[in-house]
Amino acid sequence: MRLNFMLNGKETIVDTQPDRRVVDLLREDLGLIGAKECCGAGECGACTILVNGISRLSCLMLAAQLEGMEVTTIEGVAPEGGFDIVQQAFIDHGAVQCGFCTPGMVLAVMDLLHRNPQPTSTEIREGLSGNLCRCTGYQKIVEAVLAAAALLNGRRG
Repeated sequence: MRLNFMLNGKETIVDTQPDRRVVDLLREDLGLIGAKECCGAGECGACTILVNGISRLSCLMLAAQLEGMEVTTIEGVAPEGGFDIVQQAFIDHGAVQCGFCTPGMVLAVMDLLHRNPQPTSTEIREGLSGNLCRCTGYQKIVEAVLAAAALLNGRRG
């Protein structure tokens, strides 16, 4: 099957099996390794990507679902050689340790802040409930999201 979709802002055409998992297509065929394979069952969030701006679990998606969509992976978030506001907030607030969950967590936060630009700590915890972190602890992640929201709201105001 020939798929045509936008990937990190660039038109992408790939030939693949329609039932190929998106996480495998991204990592093995397209060399985008930011989406991690962890549980393979949609329980951990390590494989999170944005599809038309909405966080999705790439381990539960089939390649055919990408047709005509706009896909953003962690590799397409930041300007060349820099960091997005959310990524920088994670760094500044110590919300990163091993880094395995971080790409999925950052993309889930971007979706959350798009839908809710001024979330409370409770709303952040609920919004990230599908993304697991075993190293950092969620308080630093919540602090990073609050800081990113403040910065983004300063830009919007």
